[in-house]
Amino acid sequence: MEPATIPPALELRGLAKRFGDKIAVNGISLTIPTGSCYGLVGPNGAGKTTTLSMATGLLRPEFGQALISGIDVWEHPTEAKQLVGVLADGVKLFDRLTGEQLITYTGLLAGLDAETVARRCADLLTMLDLRDAGTTLVVDYSAGMTKKIALACALVHAPRLLVLDEPFESVDPVSAANIRDILQGFVRGGGTVIVSSHSMDLVQRMCDHVAVIASGRVLAAGTVDEVRGGSTLEDRFVELVGGRQHLEGPTWLNHS
Repeated sequence: MEPATIPPALELRGLAKRFGDKIAVNGISLTIPTGSCYGLVGPNGAGKTTTLSMATGLLRPEFGQALISGIDVWEHPTEAKQLVGVLADGVKLFDRLTGEQLITYTGLLAGLDAETVARRCADLLTMLDLRDAGTTLVVDYSAGMTKKIALACALVHAPRLLVLDEPFESVDPVSAANIRDILQGFVRGGGTVIVSSHSMDLVQRMCDHVAVIASGRVLAAGTVDEVRGGSTLEDRFVELVGGRQHLEGPTWLNHS
């Protein structure tokens, strides 16, 4: 008897989305292996957030499919969303709740019983160094604390796949290092992480796979070593995306 093949954690098949006359995503296809830490990089307006929103059931694509562990996100949304935790960029939280209440609310919505939610909430607040802020309203959190409480909400139901849109933006270096440790432990435990980030250095150090996206298309995808070739990921990114002008600035900025 042949062993069962493990489907990809996430498979995108020709995803496309238009906003008015602007094509935001133009037929993106990607395969994210189970157990990988996958970086998604691209300039502002490249289509990263739109792609991740379509992949996780937040935004309906005009064309294409998104499958989480082989389950079509738009044909079977309830089953697919049970498998994924999402930290979405720019999506409002219920910030008139305390941090503890927000995690609890999210866990109960995911179908967990109250005892399990309470135990996991305490673990997450401790793990993310938010224990003292658990009784503070989220509206009073700093930007970095807000990112961390959103990550706690994405983790509370123990998903198989984590999709994180700019998770390190506004996060201090110590918290960022702690979050990286948490995500690496999640991957070692069999989970899969997708990280959208502008930090090439962070992606190169943290991820084993990467895709470069620009103008709604995939320019390169594969392992980090395959994509960057013999250079750094940042140099390869600039080469693929283009646009660097090597400007020195106007003469009126010179003081010598």
